[in-house]
Amino acid sequence: MLRLTLRQLDILEAVARCGSFSRASAELHLTQPAVSMQIKQLEESLGMPLFEHVGKRIHLTEAGQETLEASRAIRRELVNLENSLADFQGLHGGSLTVSVASSASYLAARLIAAFRQAHPEVRVSFNAVNRETLLQHLAENSVDLVLMGQPPEGRDLEARPFLDNPLVVIAAPTHPLAKVRHIPLQRLAEEPFVGREPGSGTRIAVEKFFESNGLTLQVAMEMNKNEAIKQAVEAGLGVGVVSLHGELAKRELRILDVQGFPLLRKWYLVQRQGKRLSPAAQAFAQFVLSEAARIARQDEGVR
Repeated sequence: MLRLTLRQLDILEAVARCGSFSRASAELHLTQPAVSMQIKQLEESLGMPLFEHVGKRIHLTEAGQETLEASRAIRRELVNLENSLADFQGLHGGSLTVSVASSASYLAARLIAAFRQAHPEVRVSFNAVNRETLLQHLAENSVDLVLMGQPPEGRDLEARPFLDNPLVVIAAPTHPLAKVRHIPLQRLAEEPFVGREPGSGTRIAVEKFFESNGLTLQVAMEMNKNEAIKQAVEAGLGVGVVSLHGELAKRELRILDVQGFPLLRKWYLVQRQGKRLSPAAQAFAQFVLSEAARIARQDEGVR
């Protein structure tokens, strides 16, 4: 019979995620010998090595990968148990963990603020991250819900659209195209583009749109946050594409009148398929589905 602890599984996941014992020990606020000892004890219990050294990094062995998947499955069952027990208590407190696409951080903050007004007893953990990290959070079952653009297929995810997500072209007020009407897409393609990193939902959508029209983006700068894009555009470094639901009204920015824009996409409320939501997470999901459109209307447009 295997003898292992949840603490050992926590350490296994941290080492696998960080790729080194030293970084994992820093993340866990433990000494490196303590981390190494826990992994050694886990390996002795399982009877086989879980990591192998390749250069300066360590990698999971086949047995280590299998153990990691089992650890994540155990975590999912524990979360489901916690949520099941919470059902007996009803919505009188509890916690909620939400990860959102960084391009949706302004909208998500407004949604969470409004939700907390109705349910001040709920503790909320809110993380704005890129698309890759969102998918990692879902895979690890480390969040209750995710707010993002179009989720990928084949990931055992349940996705519900809750709001239109118009993508608009922005420029500084002094930009030569700021006051031009009916700008051809070909003309926009000649401008330096300030965009998100490759792989982001917005970048994928814009590149596909340009490619479908036989054009290529002239990417001058790449940013990993929409706020950085808005600052760069405001400084006159190029044009950008952002969600209309970002905080645009208070910025010195203009929405350009470009052929084919706004690009109409959707925001989705995403969770792992079959995940049992706590009362707090259920309440937030229903709040988003029913109230997001009303809250978004309060912030539409650039003035």
